[in-house]
Amino acid sequence: MSTYKIEVKGLTCGHCVASVTEELQEIPEVSAVEVALNAGKEAVSVASVTTSAEVSEAAFANAVDEAGYELVSVSAD
Repeated sequence: MSTYKIEVKGLTCGHCVASVTEELQEIPEVSAVEVALNAGKEAVSVASVTTSAEVSEAAFANAVDEAGYELVSVSAD
């Protein structure tokens, strides 16, 4: 299992968190997602994502983009 810290810009409310969580959970290797909301258009929220196997930054970027937000960074813990 791996854990990733994903920084996402633009989340402003619980609905935003739900949208990002839903898209990240659609990645087959993802087993858990927990988002710490830092509300504000320019603020950066942090998602902690647990996976069963390695996931590419591109896969995370596509999921965040699909939810309508901007990926800032991805790091493996």
